[in-house]
This record gives sequence, structure tokens and C-alpha cells, in this order.
Amino acid sequence: MVSDIAIFFVPVPSELVEHNDEGTVGSRIKTFSEGVGFPDIEKGSVVLFGVAEDRRSSCKTTVEALNSIRKELYQLKDHFGKLNILDLGNINPGESVEDTYYAVSNSVAAIIKQGGIAIVLGGGQDLTYANYLAYEKLEQVVNLVCVDSRFDLGDVNVDMKATQYLQKIILHQPNVLFNFSNLAYQSHHALVTEVELMKKLYFDVYRLGDVQNKIEDVEPIVRNADSVSIDMSCIRSSDFPSNYRSEPNGLYGEETCAIARYAGLSDKVSSIGLYDALSNCEDLQSTKLTAQVLWYFLSGVGNRKQDYPFADKNEYLKYTVSIEKGTYDIIFYKSQRSDRWWMEVPYPSKRGEKYQRHFMVPCSYNDYQRACENEVPDRWWQTFQKLG
Repeated sequence: MVSDIAIFFVPVPSELVEHNDEGTVGSRIKTFSEGVGFPDIEKGSVVLFGVAEDRRSSCKTTVEALNSIRKELYQLKDHFGKLNILDLGNINPGESVEDTYYAVSNSVAAIIKQGGIAIVLGGGQDLTYANYLAYEKLEQVVNLVCVDSRFDLGDVNVDMKATQYLQKIILHQPNVLFNFSNLAYQSHHALVTEVELMKKLYFDVYRLGDVQNKIEDVEPIVRNADSVSIDMSCIRSSDFPSNYRSEPNGLYGEETCAIARYAGLSDKVSSIGLYDALSNCEDLQSTKLTAQVLWYFLSGVGNRKQDYPFADKNEYLKYTVSIEKGTYDIIFYKSQRSDRWWMEVPYPSKRGEKYQRHFMVPCSYNDYQRACENEVPDRWWQTFQKLG
């Protein structure tokens, strides 16, 4: 299956690979380049590839822009131990956008099936839909986290755009979407009806101010994701001049790097996409920041603790909290490997085994404290309603 996807990729120019200093990412990454064969994808590999597809986005993505990000990434220092990192090159646009989606979804599915972790770099954020289709091919229920200043809902009856793809995912059949979370939306860009719809669907949405107020609270949200989609225009223009929307407000660069690292640390995340990254490949600041966001994701993967769902429950500290005079008993688990927290949410057996992976919900110490104060944590209640 891996050899089948090789036909989608154009190798990285050899000059980007040949002269990287010892101790840099570029000196140890296995790159599909001119004269070098397509690399084997082993279990645990992190696999990067670019996509120069921008026909449904206002942010133009060229192969030159993708390679300029690559050049900056390759020059960063290697802190990743024995982590196996591959770069498959770029997928050029197909004859139609759907052809590109086909190449992306098949490539992501092949990487995950081999036990790898996929990184999709650029074009437009509509490629989130193509990434989602990979999980349909794998017959896997998926939690999707998007970092975006808008909800990108749109109308399913009109041609999809990078700013209007989410409705397509929600209504797609067969539906494998279990949960959707949006981080850092800005209220002045969100219709009241959109916020109400998100809550009605039991989706999790967090305003920019909430994210910035306590960035560490983002970690359990991202830890519960299978796939993470970052619209790079969520970063304020002062930090990311290539923000094609010229937004004065948004995440800071270091906050975006922190979210990427949380995603990397999650044992569950199997794909991440950085979209709408560069509208101007001469913008060195934006190029460097995109490379650093990638670096922090790799750093997170290199420090994964292999706790839930891999560790035995006996390796956790267990806490049982009674809520509302015994109406609810909420069971919390604290990993002795990472000090991270989870809580059990009961689910009816009639829903089938495919939902069992959502039985343990990532949470924070704050959720445990709230339960001790006789409050049902929002995360527990929302998941319980989804499973009911």
C-alpha cells in the first residue's frame, strides 16, 4: 500500500538535502529526493509531505513556498532522539481538486495504517476534509480539533472552499466524526447561530480569550484528538505577516507552538495539518514560524509517554468522586508516567464497540477539583450526552 502512494509525490530538490549541518533536523531526516528512493514507513515514524493545492483558498501555496518552509525546518536543531522522521516530498495539484483530495486521503490512510503519524503541510484548509476521508478508509471513528478564528461551516449545496468545509465533514456519509473541537475562534467572526449550532451538536468551542487565558487547559482537548487541523491565519499578523486575512488579533506564535507540542505529545493524534501557511514565500518570518510549529510537534512526538490507551490501568492512580450525594460517581485516573488525568464516562452497550475508545476522556487536574467541589465537569457531561 505504501509503494502505491509513491506515484503521488514529487521528490524534494537535492540541494535542500545535501548540505545540512550535523545535529540539524535535515541531517537525520529521511527524505524522498532526487536519486534517493521512496522511504519505507515504519511503525512510529513521523511522515511529512506538502500539498501545493490552493484552488479553493485565497492563500496561494506554491511548491517553492513549501520548500522554503522545509529549508528552515531542516536547519533547526535535532532534539528528537531515535524518532524516525520521513519527508515524502510534495503532492502537486491533480487535474481536479477531488483528484488532489484522493491523493491526500490515500496517503494519510497508508501512513496511519503502517503505524505512522502524518503531517500535511499546506495548501488550503479544505484539505482537512481530505484528511478526514482517510479515517473513513480506515473505518475509524475520529475526533477532530481545528485551531481557527472561524468555524468554516458554509453551505453543503455550494462548491466547498477552504473557509467552508466543515459542513461537508458533518454531513458526509458514512459519518465517522465522533467529536469536533474548535480552538481560538474570535466572537466577532462567529455568527450567534453558528455558536448555538456547535453547542446543539455537543461540539466543543473555545474563544481566543479562553485559550490565551490558560493555554495549559488546551492540552486535554488536543490529547483527545485523532486529527488536528491548524489554519495558520489564526495567528495574528504581527507574528505571522503571511496571514492572508491581515488579522490584528489572534494567537501568538509561541501559543501556536505550544498547541502543536500538545498535539505531538498525545498518544492518540495520528495526523496534523498546517494549512493556509504562506501567501508569500519571501516572508521569512512566517516561513520560520511555520517551520518552528512543525518542530514543536516533532518535539512532542519525541516525548510521548505511551500511556492511555497503551498502558495498563494498574499503572494509574484511581480516584472516585461522588457527585450530588451519590447521583454520579466519577472515576478519575492519573498516569504515573506523565501526571496527566483521564476520567471514565459510561456508555450504553447498544452503541457498539467502536465507541469504546472514548470511554476514557482526557481531562485536567482542574476537572478533578471541580468534581471534588460537587460540580460535574463539562467534559464529562458533554461526552455522556454524546454516548447516551
